[in-house]
Amino acid sequence: MTQNTRPIGISGLAAYIPPYRVWLEDWCRWTDNHWPKIREVVGRSFRVRGPNHSVYTMAANAVIRLIDQYDVDPERVKFLGLGTESSTDNSAGAIIIKGMVDEALIARGKPPISRSCEVPEFKHACLGGVYGMKGAIRQLALDGAGSQAIVVCADIAEYARGSSGEPTQGAGAVAMLLEENPKLAVVDLVGSGSASDYRIMDFRKPMSRFCGQDRSETHQVQDFPVFNGKYSTTCYVDETLHALSDMYEKRKLDPSGYLRSLRGVFMHRPYRRMPETGWAVSYLFALSHGNTDDRSELQSYCADAGIDVQTLIHELSSKPPVAELATPERHSYEAYPLTMATLRAFRASDAYRNEVVNKLRLGSDAMLDLGNLYTAALPAWMAAGFEQALTEGSLEVGEEVLTLGYGSGDAAEVIPFFMAEGWQEATRKMRFSEALNNAVDIDFEQYTALHDGRRVTGLGYEPNNEFVIAGVGDSDDRHFANFGIEYYEYIA
Repeated sequence: MTQNTRPIGISGLAAYIPPYRVWLEDWCRWTDNHWPKIREVVGRSFRVRGPNHSVYTMAANAVIRLIDQYDVDPERVKFLGLGTESSTDNSAGAIIIKGMVDEALIARGKPPISRSCEVPEFKHACLGGVYGMKGAIRQLALDGAGSQAIVVCADIAEYARGSSGEPTQGAGAVAMLLEENPKLAVVDLVGSGSASDYRIMDFRKPMSRFCGQDRSETHQVQDFPVFNGKYSTTCYVDETLHALSDMYEKRKLDPSGYLRSLRGVFMHRPYRRMPETGWAVSYLFALSHGNTDDRSELQSYCADAGIDVQTLIHELSSKPPVAELATPERHSYEAYPLTMATLRAFRASDAYRNEVVNKLRLGSDAMLDLGNLYTAALPAWMAAGFEQALTEGSLEVGEEVLTLGYGSGDAAEVIPFFMAEGWQEATRKMRFSEALNNAVDIDFEQYTALHDGRRVTGLGYEPNNEFVIAGVGDSDDRHFANFGIEYYEYIA
């Protein structure tokens, strides 16, 4: 068996973001929440899907934009993967997107995506898109050598009104083009790190939530998760540490020296504060495994927090049984209490800005207006970050940037990317900032109607060059059944 030894990675990114925007300052006024806290922890605004949007229409919109923006030959695409946790069909997945895209391409007089294209769907909470990317790279390295692959990450993050997750909502899709000798970034799977552990109830979507939903007014199925905020943060931090440790071991890295060497880091981002917390704890962990100078730096933060440094080091090395906290009595407990106390002292230091905030700064401002995109959150942040780096000239060919994906349940993947020759031109074709420019600000009545799946008027937006839901089947006759099946239309 021969294996492809050419570098494989990403050559392009394209996004579709629905236009309907909720400003979080307005939302705070509507819901009597504290705006300064929401601004600091969450962001500025989020998007909600429209009455004719589904995860499939958003995904297809991102894919057709990717094909257009990068002049992709559809007949070369032999892998079309969908990463999502918002699918509403338990049988078909990426093939739905392929069908929509093929129809639009044919209508334009272009060939459809290759008939020999694989069409898998990947599901593991917010990590599905990363798993899809890894699957595509493995396909390109073996039986798909010489072809191209597209992986699209698409999700609708909805939370019950009045819940703590409501301000972290969002919707959108990001498609990525993968191939040999990539134009944007080489993806180093050999040097990546993985971690997984079953955590029972971090963030789940049991199908029983769908039972009895009334879809008579709109096409929307509400997909509110079962989640526990503090416990979810603990799971995110713990899985991040384990995935990084796996990478350190594989690459024989000095953790603290390696983290300091990076200029760009992109992580799964459900809201503003989460990646900052995850990366800051990772830095403290690296110090605890470092040299004398590293231990001295850690000691300074411990002194400010009134904590014994040796006790903290023991905690960071203890691998706490996080799943044991998944009970009504213990879910609010802290698995790393000394670490979190030290983190509060670390946040007040200059090193926090240098080693945490500055590492995460590329694209971070744009992400304040996106909310949580689940599987699409990481590639969206990468797209925003690459555009900012292009404007500033702040990344060099061959430079490593680190990506970390996370999916509740729980699993994490930390994957190094190396900027490719010509990444600037590939970035110019992204037009990510343009995908955010179609915003339509909505008021409280419109927001609640869209959120609750009711009819809404006065949105002031007409679809243009995008897919929409044209209708939903309602026949359950034994001679012809199409109940619940969505039909789509491309509005040119």
